[in-house]
Amino acid sequence: MQFLYNILVFKAGLLLKVIAFFNKKIKLFIDGRKETFAILKNNISPSNKVIWMHCASLGEFEQGRPILENLKKIHPNKKLVLTFFSPSGYEVRKNYKEVDVVCYLPLDSRKNAQQFLDIVHPETAIFVKYEFWPNLLKELKNSNVNTILISGIFRKNQLFFNWYGGWMRKSLSAFSHFFVQDEISKNLLNSIGFTNVSACGDTRFDRVYEITKQDNQLNFVSEFKNNNYTLVAGSTWKEDEDLLVDYINNKSSEKEKFIIAPHNINANEIQQLKKSILKKVFLYSEKEEKENLNNYQVLIVDTIGILTKIYSYADIAYVGGGYTKSGVHNVLEPATFGVPIIIGPNYNKFLEAKELVNKQACFVADNSQKLSVLLTEFFRDNKKRIKSGSQSLNYVIEKTGASVKILNYLK
Repeated sequence: MQFLYNILVFKAGLLLKVIAFFNKKIKLFIDGRKETFAILKNNISPSNKVIWMHCASLGEFEQGRPILENLKKIHPNKKLVLTFFSPSGYEVRKNYKEVDVVCYLPLDSRKNAQQFLDIVHPETAIFVKYEFWPNLLKELKNSNVNTILISGIFRKNQLFFNWYGGWMRKSLSAFSHFFVQDEISKNLLNSIGFTNVSACGDTRFDRVYEITKQDNQLNFVSEFKNNNYTLVAGSTWKEDEDLLVDYINNKSSEKEKFIIAPHNINANEIQQLKKSILKKVFLYSEKEEKENLNNYQVLIVDTIGILTKIYSYADIAYVGGGYTKSGVHNVLEPATFGVPIIIGPNYNKFLEAKELVNKQACFVADNSQKLSVLLTEFFRDNKKRIKSGSQSLNYVIEKTGASVKILNYLK
């Protein structure tokens, strides 16, 4: 199986180079990796002591971030290396100042794995949530590198737990310790012979709770909100936006304000969204041209990187993605600000969404009518809104603490 895997990695590398001619994201994926080894050689010397963290994308980075930032304080003389698999993570965080090196992880060929580890020579390797690369893990084990998984999550249908997954189970032996999110994951690993497992929760809770302590003020949002009741709809897709626009145009009160932050920032789609709204609306990119932002009822955020701060202005939040196959996006970012949350029906893959629903802090809108009912209820019923929002915040606070347990191990 390992032989077949190596052939597959080789063919995938060739195929991606062809696709890169037609796909901007894949082009970033390919071109960025051309620079990886040069970046590493220019920033790491054989005498450096190195801690390396790998994240698949931006979400995993946020999970690893509390660990990275504390490691920098604990080990100021060690070099911190951060790698990404996806362009959506690397392109946003390539200038992250809390580490010494940020680069793409090379494709998992045996040669790349050996070359990568020869240059980086980490004394500790940290993988966030998943990303199990067999060649890389094999080389880490051969080099006796202290390798840990943080915020891990395992499911019964994964390859490791099937009769034909022996070669992947063998890869897991590279890990010195698994820090997993729940008892289910711990029991699954125990069932295939791994006892070096701690169920300590998800570091994302530590990260999102820390967000509430930072300066989240955005002057243009303060001017727009003007102390009015405001719905913040984050990471929305067209399916979400169609329902929201129907409510805004036909059922909303003039005393309600709306901030919509689409998941994909596409100029044509943003303009279509703007044209579909019958209320007074402006774009983030137009804010300098507008006067009296408080006179507008709808703000469309056509940029990235500020949604977390915008959630701090919400009286209620809508999190998009629940009408797509991939499912709802991050519900923890609004939850940490103590607001009730509304989502679409596809959320069952996400433990935090399910738990927030069970606590009546998060509510599911299966269709346009249900969304309208929920939005109207929360607008009119201040007590219900405060009670549900408190449940959101309490849930986040109860789940904090995973980072401390992991850092105690790393010390």
